[in-house]
Amino acid sequence: MTIGRIFTPFNIGKFTIVPEGFPLPDSCGIPLYLGRKGAFGSGEHETTASCLNILEKLAAVSGAKVFDLGSGTGILAIAALKLGAAEAVAVDIEWPAALSCLQNSVLNGTESTCHVVCGELGTITDADFDLVIANIYADILMPLADRLVELTAPGGHILLSGIPLQDKYDIWRRYTNLGCREVDAFIGEEFVTYLMQKNSSAQVP
Repeated sequence: MTIGRIFTPFNIGKFTIVPEGFPLPDSCGIPLYLGRKGAFGSGEHETTASCLNILEKLAAVSGAKVFDLGSGTGILAIAALKLGAAEAVAVDIEWPAALSCLQNSVLNGTESTCHVVCGELGTITDADFDLVIANIYADILMPLADRLVELTAPGGHILLSGIPLQDKYDIWRRYTNLGCREVDAFIGEEFVTYLMQKNSSAQVP
């Protein structure tokens, strides 16, 4: 993907991705505005698109407390808020991504409920998120599995993406061994996205 390039509005399920400065198209879904100075996550990549498609079907988003690790532009955190989530914490290690997320929150009118953090996972001391989103590399999803499950409230959901096809079973096994079950999955051309649910009585060893 070319970062920061100009694109025109397009639809993904219920959403319409709208670049800053473009008018809303006639057949517009839930608008997700993105600034021209973007980070990863314009919705065009299959991992982001699959997350959006799963989010729109997840009734538990309504009223949820959301944590988005590796948030990039913030598109997934903002989408969750527009689907009715109560608040979102968006974390990215790269400051240009955190700045992009903050700017996009303002564009979408979600700046009061989208809390942007530039830092690593260790900077987050809160827990009991109803929905944890991690659209990142599989080799990061593996070592962070314990902590991501720990951050998730019992009965909460974990949306994992960025998983190459060859790693899908290893990721699935890692999270199921930590007390999660698969709720939904999307197998794309190169990547897999899993929606997991933490068992109500699950505890991280």
